[in-house]
Amino acid sequence: MSEAPEEVRPPVVTPVRIVIALCLVAPFVAMLWVGSFAKTDPAFIGIPFFYWYQMLWVLISTALTMTAYQLWQREQRARAAAKGGAAQ
Repeated sequence: MSEAPEEVRPPVVTPVRIVIALCLVAPFVAMLWVGSFAKTDPAFIGIPFFYWYQMLWVLISTALTMTAYQLWQREQRARAAAKGGAAQ
């Protein structure tokens, strides 16, 4: 009996997916760790730290989400190319 060659599948957890997860989890950790920003000083242009820190995280979260999305798209294209290349 001859055995069929076993299909080699890429791992589900890759370094890129770990970076994606970190990009998406970081804003939650920053906002849930209230002790790190529950203060008024230092003020920025008269705005207490509590408020400008949270608004800064809105921008940071946007950048991290965009980065995660770009990494995900790049990985999906690479997987599709590898799958299509192996079939040919």
